[in-house]
Amino acid sequence: MPARKAAAPKRKTTRTTTRRRGPAEPRGPQPGETAIDVADRAIGELATKVRDADGAVLAAFKDPYAGSPLVLASLPLRAVEPTPYQRDLSRTHAQKLVDAIGAAGLFLDPVIAVASAERGVGGRRRPPPIAFWSPNGRHRLAAAKQLGLRSVTALIVGDEAIAYRILALNTEKAHNLRDKSLEVIRMARALAKEQPRSAEPDHATSFDEPYLLTLGVAYEERGRFSGSSYTSLLRRVDRFLDLALPKALRQREQWAQRLMDIDDRVARHVKTLQEMGFKSPYLRQVVVARCNPVRWIPLKRGETKPPMPIAEALTRMAASVRKFEPKSIRAQDLALVAAVAPAED
Repeated sequence: MPARKAAAPKRKTTRTTTRRRGPAEPRGPQPGETAIDVADRAIGELATKVRDADGAVLAAFKDPYAGSPLVLASLPLRAVEPTPYQRDLSRTHAQKLVDAIGAAGLFLDPVIAVASAERGVGGRRRPPPIAFWSPNGRHRLAAAKQLGLRSVTALIVGDEAIAYRILALNTEKAHNLRDKSLEVIRMARALAKEQPRSAEPDHATSFDEPYLLTLGVAYEERGRFSGSSYTSLLRRVDRFLDLALPKALRQREQWAQRLMDIDDRVARHVKTLQEMGFKSPYLRQVVVARCNPVRWIPLKRGETKPPMPIAEALTRMAASVRKFEPKSIRAQDLALVAAVAPAED
């Protein structure tokens, strides 16, 4: 009688529990501590700038997060302009705001504003053409101009760095990839002039993601560049450069040019596929995916080091695009890419 096999020991299973994060520790001023007298020295400089722009201080208070002083003011519409590196104005969205304000009969949302750096404190009685910049309110300002408003309500922040927090602040119209990329590269170019010795990591919060800088250069050159096709590559290999901003921008201009050269070859392959009878809107994505040099490199949890330098990745991709054979594409390849492709920008 054959001996029985010993039963395999049962594996001990351990339950992993996820600790729920409770509310943060209380911070910020109590409601009764929030108001600031408009004559208080804490807002004296902001109040002076408002008056010099022929505006009026309506109220002052501490923000509920950090307790920083803020001023609510009424400003002449001519004294406020959107920051010059914001995304382009959407006429359609501005018109929707005009219609909505007209229907409600009220202009309710203040714009965020910071004093123009060109403006001195006090001194000149006649204000310069632009006294305040708004990083959050381009479409509201456009709507106000179209409606013929004389003034606009603004929430004025003393920290001029807020002008570079566009992506975090701007919630009035969802950004697409092109919007984000153009805003980030415009901010980078402005900061390269204002703070030429600073490096990209110094502005990581403002720039959000390093690949947006590279794509931004490409979008400057080609407004209809298909950046979404290349984000899966750039997210893996693009990192903030520890170089002075002017030098970092020159490097990114070179990378963007290489990316556009790759895209030119990809476009020719797409045309060939169309001539072969393929009609899918995902032809570009499938060609790019086939040529992506990091496509099959496993993504490690918490990965910070790129699987290869961006320069090497672009070199490998350019070589793959040159060798790409359109006849290798099958209908099932397009179906797979369509299932995971990001929305076109």
